[in-house]
Amino acid sequence: MAQEKKWLDTSLSFEERAQALADAMTLEEKVFQTLHRSAAIPRLGVPEYTWWNEALHGVARAGVATVFPQAIGLAASFDEDMLEKVGDVISTEGRGMYNAHRKYEDRDIYKGLTFWSPNVNIFRDPRWGRGHETYGEDPYLTSRLGVRFIEGMQGHDKKYMKVAACAKHFAVHSGPEEMRHHFDAVVSKKDLWETYLPAFKACVLEAGVEAVMGAYNRTNGEPCCGSRTLLGDILRKKWGFKGHVTSDCWALKDFHEGHMVTNTEEESVALAMNEGCDTNCGNLNVHLLGAVEKGLVTEETITKAVVRLFTTRMKLGMFDPEEAVEYNKIGYEAVDTKENKEFNRAVSAKTITLLRNENNILPLKKEELKTIAVIGPNANNRKALVGNYEGTASEYVTISEGIQRAVGNSVRVRFSEGCHLFKDRVSGLGNRNDRISEVKGIIDESDAIVLCMGLDPGLEGEEGDQGNEFASGDKPNCKLPGIQEELIKTVVEHAKGKKVILVVLGGSAINLSWESENIDGIIYGFYPGAQGGNAIADILFGKKSPEGKLPITIYATDEELPEFTDYAMKNRTYRYMQNDALYPFGFGLSYTDFKLTVDKFDVTKGAKSVKAKITASLTNTGKMKGAQTVQVYVKANDVEGAPNFQMKGLKKVTLSAGQTKQVTITLPTTAFALYDDEGRLVLNKGDYTVFVGTNAPDKRSVSLGNKVESFKVTVAETKVIEK
Repeated sequence: MAQEKKWLDTSLSFEERAQALADAMTLEEKVFQTLHRSAAIPRLGVPEYTWWNEALHGVARAGVATVFPQAIGLAASFDEDMLEKVGDVISTEGRGMYNAHRKYEDRDIYKGLTFWSPNVNIFRDPRWGRGHETYGEDPYLTSRLGVRFIEGMQGHDKKYMKVAACAKHFAVHSGPEEMRHHFDAVVSKKDLWETYLPAFKACVLEAGVEAVMGAYNRTNGEPCCGSRTLLGDILRKKWGFKGHVTSDCWALKDFHEGHMVTNTEEESVALAMNEGCDTNCGNLNVHLLGAVEKGLVTEETITKAVVRLFTTRMKLGMFDPEEAVEYNKIGYEAVDTKENKEFNRAVSAKTITLLRNENNILPLKKEELKTIAVIGPNANNRKALVGNYEGTASEYVTISEGIQRAVGNSVRVRFSEGCHLFKDRVSGLGNRNDRISEVKGIIDESDAIVLCMGLDPGLEGEEGDQGNEFASGDKPNCKLPGIQEELIKTVVEHAKGKKVILVVLGGSAINLSWESENIDGIIYGFYPGAQGGNAIADILFGKKSPEGKLPITIYATDEELPEFTDYAMKNRTYRYMQNDALYPFGFGLSYTDFKLTVDKFDVTKGAKSVKAKITASLTNTGKMKGAQTVQVYVKANDVEGAPNFQMKGLKKVTLSAGQTKQVTITLPTTAFALYDDEGRLVLNKGDYTVFVGTNAPDKRSVSLGNKVESFKVTVAETKVIEK
């Protein structure tokens, strides 16, 4: 094969081919490959490619595709296997769409195969607007779900990737949104390694994620997209990451405009490139030409970045014969299929979390109802189905529509918006609380009331999101916005003993203290996806039993939260909080009953290791099919400053009525080890308690849910596991 076509030689490794292609380019051609919209090089047979594509919970911004529940909802499933299946469906649709786009030479933004998902940041503060893009507040749960989602996305072909996933935003990023372009997230080494890095580590070392995106903020003084500590020392050297790094969008200009660590565009792009940021979401990297001229960065460094970028494209089969890549056979008919809609509905049902069911008010029985009132600003709100970074569905089913479909002609459904989502009136020229008489009127003639309240992505999201009420995207507090709580109290008072069910849609913790004392049935639906209304109806009327668990803490009060800008974990999340939660992490009720028995608890110890193997039997002792999550937590009893306890194992089990399954969960040494103030992983001398149950072991969880079994493990000597 001719030397100039060496990159087409499939007998060579992808890296060798990418190197050959980069070597054939001029400096200018290389530079323009480091932009998110990389230019075509006709003389080398390189087509234009846009690196910026989104698939957080479905292929986004590229046309019609399946819109799954938002990431925080997916996390509520506590279901690793399901996350991989979701990733697989998304990547299949992504491939089908890409193949259709390239057939017609459409290489526009959002139409490629490098998807900037998942978001594995830790949802450390409920006020953060982007928290609903994450898998919640726990590093272990985030790690497990992130790994399986990536595996579903990237596929299991021995040679080619189905699509390329991207773990973001690296690292220590969780608000405040309005300050992200100049904010320095100062964090201790202990919190860095114990809380903020584990999910990224798992994505790199276990899932083999192809890309990592840097965050906007600084971490301990270094801008994340140009951080020697994060990108060089940790990602490349310590973890051995071989893929490519992308900046967040227009983050490089923050170096000199916000963070003030550089003075010019050339200095900014040189800093990012020198520290290992390979591609720039934005157009600032055009200044690399000037940076080379000024001696700020070498062509060799740029070449390394280009090789990494083209290695990814090679892995995706973009320069191989059409018939050699099995994924090229996926057609547009694989997108938005009937099967995918049915799967989406099933996924949504798995995410819906039952928080309160006093006197077994749920499920509702259609045969006992003549009229049902569906009230609230989220009853018919499509935005509240999908969250942000959303795709376009061919069908959206709101809660009101789902209920109407579920009851058919046998029950009359009366609807009222009730109140505006965040204003004090629906009609601009109306009086305050201008739907209250309508609300009372339909309550009078109804047998049951379903209240649909909460948030939508116009109230929580990313800085700059169009229509965001609070501008920056973050929430000012955890209260229901507008006059929603006033409406709820009026409904409960006027209902006079009729059944009232509260369905909350939103991507973060909302204070429901009054509601938890006064409403018998409370469902947390998160942002349940395009089929969310059908799924919620399936839960309301008992077609399916709820199985969701909270991936976040619902706090009893805002006052206990530290300052939003404080990145220390003290008094944050279930792992470090001091007060009782209103609804704790890991909590969620079912319509059926389960009995969990630990059959064996075996401990194996070595010179620098301890391993526990838990064998348990889970039985569905109730009357309907359901799913339950076995949860394992570990507490270090003798280590000062240790977390309250930490999730270190989970297993989702689906059981028919009367069925029993045995579950085995193994805790490695790392489940017991903790990071010290120097960032070293240490197995400390002392006693540890292992808790096994279907919820967390705190007293509030036990009072709301089920008791947990506990076992003691003793470590005789302190050992450093990892430096």
